[in-house]
Amino acid sequence: MTLFWALMVVVLILLIPLLAIVIDSQIGQALARRISREPPPGELEARVDALEGELKYLTESVEDLREESVFIRALVEGRSEPQDALPPGGQQGAAPETGD
Repeated sequence: MTLFWALMVVVLILLIPLLAIVIDSQIGQALARRISREPPPGELEARVDALEGELKYLTESVEDLREESVFIRALVEGRSEPQDALPPGGQQGAAPETGD
């Protein structure tokens, strides 16, 4: 168990200077600038407008799907009673049979 703690201390001792080198490097400074900068004024408004357009499109799509679902459900429930697909032969409007 003491070997584990000794190994952890050595790792921490080695990580501290390594972290300082990375933070002080150009990569670390570039990351800090990237995090601290604010977006240009027009970019934020453009993104909000694009998101609002997508939200409107998705809302309309969901409403269309809801209407289709209600329509299909009504069709399925209406077919629960047995119905004849075609009228029986010999009724008015039926095509005359040919004796060929």
